Amino acid sequence: MKEKMKIVPDTSVIIDGRISERIINGEYKNTEIYIPEAVIAELESQANKGIEIGFRGLDELKEIRKLADIGKVSLYFVGKRPNLDQIRLAKSGEIDALIRAVATEKEAVFVTGDRVQAQVALAKGLTVDWIFPQMTDFGPLLIDKYFTDDTMSVHLKNGVPPMAKKGSVGDVKLVKIRDEPCTHKELKDISRELIERARADSESFLELSYSGASILQIMNMRIAISNPPFSDDTEITAVRPIASVDLDEYKLNETLKERILSQRGILISGPPGSGKSTFAAGIATYLAENDFVVKTMESPRDLQVPKSITQYGPLDGHMEYTADVLLLVRPDYTIYDEVRKTKDFLTFADMRLAGVGMIGVVHSNKAIDAIQRLIGRLELGVIPQVVDTVIFLEKGEIVSVYILEFTVKVPYGMTEDDLARPVITVSDLESGINEFEIYTYGEQVVVMPVGEESKKASWNLAEKKIEESIKKYVKGPIEVEMKSDHKAIVRVLERDIAKIIGKGGSLISKIEDELGIHIDVRELQKNNNKLEKSQNEYYPTVEKSRKHVIINTPHLKSTDVEVYAGKTYLFTATVSRHGDIKVRTSSTLAYDMLDYIDEGEDIILKPIQ
Repeated sequence: MKEKMKIVPDTSVIIDGRISERIINGEYKNTEIYIPEAVIAELESQANKGIEIGFRGLDELKEIRKLADIGKVSLYFVGKRPNLDQIRLAKSGEIDALIRAVATEKEAVFVTGDRVQAQVALAKGLTVDWIFPQMTDFGPLLIDKYFTDDTMSVHLKNGVPPMAKKGSVGDVKLVKIRDEPCTHKELKDISRELIERARADSESFLELSYSGASILQIMNMRIAISNPPFSDDTEITAVRPIASVDLDEYKLNETLKERILSQRGILISGPPGSGKSTFAAGIATYLAENDFVVKTMESPRDLQVPKSITQYGPLDGHMEYTADVLLLVRPDYTIYDEVRKTKDFLTFADMRLAGVGMIGVVHSNKAIDAIQRLIGRLELGVIPQVVDTVIFLEKGEIVSVYILEFTVKVPYGMTEDDLARPVITVSDLESGINEFEIYTYGEQVVVMPVGEESKKASWNLAEKKIEESIKKYVKGPIEVEMKSDHKAIVRVLERDIAKIIGKGGSLISKIEDELGIHIDVRELQKNNNKLEKSQNEYYPTVEKSRKHVIINTPHLKSTDVEVYAGKTYLFTATVSRHGDIKVRTSSTLAYDMLDYIDEGEDIILKPIQ
């Protein structure tokens, strides 16, 4: 009678689900399977910490038990259970040694998906079945159905309807994907599939794994999975880039381009979702195209850069170690995404002072905030040597560029010559206007705004000129704000944006050429006073629902008003206490009002005195 085959699987093949797969396809028919208690302990420890691969392994053990119960295989649990010290030293090979000991004792084939385990077992004289990682054409993931072409991120939580952020970098909205809430089973199926893909796909990997939280990189998606007790319930957040922006689209002036190409210390700053990483990737590509050797330091690695740019993560969990390697490699430029903690700033400074061009991505609500994050972490006099340029973005647009210089002078606001001291001046790149000064006063570091009187008087004239040009094309309210000698922000009602930009941007380009100023067109927000009132006239927002045309004007709650379309009187009404007037869509008034709006007329409210 033929002797039954004996196998001892290690943790890696249990997690991968490869044993049940081989039982089902007949490769392990009538096989005796010996599961070491060390494998059980390791999976149990991972599951107790909320680590997803622990749950996957336990599910595989249950599947093997079911197959054993119907007579497909014989299943035994054997060996010694590891103690606490051995579990803590699992990464050093203590658990692996216990598993190999079982294979030796049972004279069984040792089955592993771990290359190192296989090599050690062969050296020990064991019969080894090394199951190579599966190479396959991967199909779509369950999470893919939540994404559309304009989706930046998907947010899934147990008991909550799935949400997504959609739009472009400058216009992102959080929208509901469906009305039905996510279920626990749905999220578990998605998370387990993602973990499996990260382990099997050579272009995906498990970035970090903590108790209750896992960070994965699946192709170009960064995914965070959280479970209790870390989070109050199971949650999955998946983020992917939807834009790879060429640097030319930012319309950088030649001075800034020259600074970028001269191996400086640059911070790219802005609030979350402002397009910092997209811009950083654009700079990395631009530098590579200009024959610079560029590397990145990222955790996780999700910048969309050319294949020629090598992306590094934290070596052994430490960016300082990564920096040590890069200092030996000597790149011309390194992109550091993201610089957050003190050790990140110190690593950034160490590389910059060693002569490497550095570009760091920093969260901040204002450009000056990015500089203030360096104070206290670096010696004040060293800051301009580490960072001499700060680029601030908002909604995908460059709002301001600051230049840092070190000098000795009497600080702004002081008059006595004997008060001269070392000062860091922070000035606008385009205008050359000094906007802040940083210096020590006693034991304190002072960040002093320079007075508004330093703003060029010519800006007021330029703002009026821009407003006159825009008024030729729209009738609604206009707000103009000069940001530098060559750049302005124009805010108009949402319906007027397309009118100003024109087909393919032709009209705004024409206006820019006439004025010699780059114009950034944005929506005038509803809560802006300039939107609401012009002399004794109010410009409300008008929306159409299924049953009503709704005129909204919060500033005129409970006020009697006359409603006009341009100069044409329509009707008189009382604004509700909620700040709106509702007109049934089936009424003649609604038809007339919508016709006037289509013709380009503004709806105007005039309070009755």
